[in-house]
Amino acid sequence: MNAATVRALARAAMATAVLLTVAACTDTSPASPPATSSARQQTPTAEAPTTPSDRNTAPSDRNTAPSDRNSDMDIRVTLDGRPVDATLNDSPAARDFADLLPLTLDLEDFHQTERIADLPRRLTTSGAPEPAAPKAGDLTYYAPWGNLALFYRDGDSANADLLILGHIDADTDRLAEADRITIEAAP
Repeated sequence: MNAATVRALARAAMATAVLLTVAACTDTSPASPPATSSARQQTPTAEAPTTPSDRNTAPSDRNTAPSDRNSDMDIRVTLDGRPVDATLNDSPAARDFADLLPLTLDLEDFHQTERIADLPRRLTTSGAPEPAAPKAGDLTYYAPWGNLALFYRDGDSANADLLILGHIDADTDRLAEADRITIEAAP
């Protein structure tokens, strides 16, 4: 069994456990929509969080909001060949990610919430900010699997293993349908 298959099985097991926990904790929950059986491991995969203060501010306000980052770093991002505005925060993981640029990654859907891709290497997790639930447009890193994730829907909850690296300003439909992402340092 290859590593991609093992990760896919681990994700499916984790998703099932979360769904069972949520269902057990609510007495009014309607039947959950069936998860797509594409819990397959994509070539690239990932997810990551941002700081709590970043989640409640517009991208243009993030430089003045209190947060764990000193300044945002503009990056050039193209989704399926079309440019979008994006920034990385000033966290150690985001700076480590910037060292990997330029990157072009194939994206696959994960859990009908995010587009994910494998990174060429793991990022540092030292000095990570407090966990925060990811929001649509957040560019994140999921440390256990070493994956990059682009959220097109808000995440359910904060996770210490999910590090938010930055934010992409694009509508959710465009994020949800993206098959390829290219990320470069801004000139």
